[in-house]
Amino acid sequence: MLFSRRFFPAMLAVTGAGLLATVAHAQVIGLAAPLSGPTALLGEQMRAGANAALAIVPNDDLTLKVEDDLCTAAGGQAAAQAFVEARVAMVVGFLCTEALTAALPALAAANIPVVTPGVRTNSLTDDRERTGWPIYRLAPRDDAEREAINDRLLPLWRSSLFAIVDDGTIYGRELAESFREAAEATGLKPVFIDNYRPQLENQVGLVGRLRRAGATHAFVGGDREDVAIIGRDAAQIDYSLQLAGGEALRAATLTTDPVEGTLMVAPPDWSQAAQPETLQQLSAAGIEPEGYVVPSFAAIEIAAGALRDRERSDQPLAQILDDRTFSTAMGEIQFDEKGDLTVNPYRLYRFEAGEFVEVLP
Repeated sequence: MLFSRRFFPAMLAVTGAGLLATVAHAQVIGLAAPLSGPTALLGEQMRAGANAALAIVPNDDLTLKVEDDLCTAAGGQAAAQAFVEARVAMVVGFLCTEALTAALPALAAANIPVVTPGVRTNSLTDDRERTGWPIYRLAPRDDAEREAINDRLLPLWRSSLFAIVDDGTIYGRELAESFREAAEATGLKPVFIDNYRPQLENQVGLVGRLRRAGATHAFVGGDREDVAIIGRDAAQIDYSLQLAGGEALRAATLTTDPVEGTLMVAPPDWSQAAQPETLQQLSAAGIEPEGYVVPSFAAIEIAAGALRDRERSDQPLAQILDDRTFSTAMGEIQFDEKGDLTVNPYRLYRFEAGEFVEVLP
C-alpha cells in the first residue's frame, strides 16, 4: 500500500492511473513491518510512527510503501521484491532478524539502504564489509546492554564489596559473566558469585548468602520481579543492599516494585525521552508514543533527510548515511563505519518514588 503525507491522518484510496502517477512523481520510502500474526501490534506502532513523521517532514514528494514482512524469511523476501519493483529509494523497518537477513540481498543488489529501528543482531553490521549490505541500525546492538552495564556500574562500585548473581537463563548468565569478566579485567573481584532459582515467592536463602559474604552491592542478571523480591527480603532483615540490573527491570511486576535506589541500565523510554516537539506532534495526531512509534518516526526523518541531501549533492545515499549527523525524534543520530549508532543509547536509572529516573552524569 502507498500512503502520501498529504493524506495523513486520513488514508484516502487512490486507484488506477491516479496511483501510478502519484508513484511516478514521488520519492518512495519502503516500510517493512510485521502487520499480521503475533507481532502485529508492534508493526502497527511502526506504521503509526512512520505515517506521523511523513506528515511533517519538509518534503511534499515523499510517499510510503508499506509491506507486511510477517517476521519471517519468506515475508522478508517478498517485501524486498515488492520494494525493488516499486523502485523505492530507501527502506525503514524490520523487527525480526529472519525477515531482514532474507530481504537484504535483494535490497543490496538494488542499492537500497535499510534503516532498522528494531533488529539488534550483532552480525548484521559486524559482517557489513563482507556482505556489502547497506544496513543502518537505530536499535542498540545485542552486546550494547552488556557494555553499558560494565561501563556504568564498575566505576560506581570500584570501592564496594559487590556480588554477582543470575537466574540461570541465557540472558541472565550472559549479563553476569560479562560483568564478572569486565570487573576482573580492571583488577576487581566480586566477593560472591552465585545463581538462584527464579520466580520464587521469596529469595531469603540467597539474601542470607549475600549477607554472610559481606556484599553491600549486587548485580542481578534476572528479571524485575526477582530483583524486587531480593530487595524486599533484604529490607525485611535490615540488610542494606544496593541492587542493579539490566533493561529487564523495566517490565511490569506482578507483586512488588523494586526497592528504592535500585539501579537499572536500559535504553531510554522514548514515550518520555523523545524530543518534546515530536511528542507534541504525536499527541496532536492522537498517537500514543509507545513501543516502536518514536524509533520509526526517527527512521523516516533520517530517510527524508538523506533523500533531501541526495537531491542537493547527488551523493549516493549510503555515503550520506555514513557521513551525516541527523536531527531526529531520538536526538542527534550518527552511524559508525559498520552502520551502528556511534553512541551507546543505554543509560543509568535509579528507582525513586515508584519509577525509574535517569541518573544524569
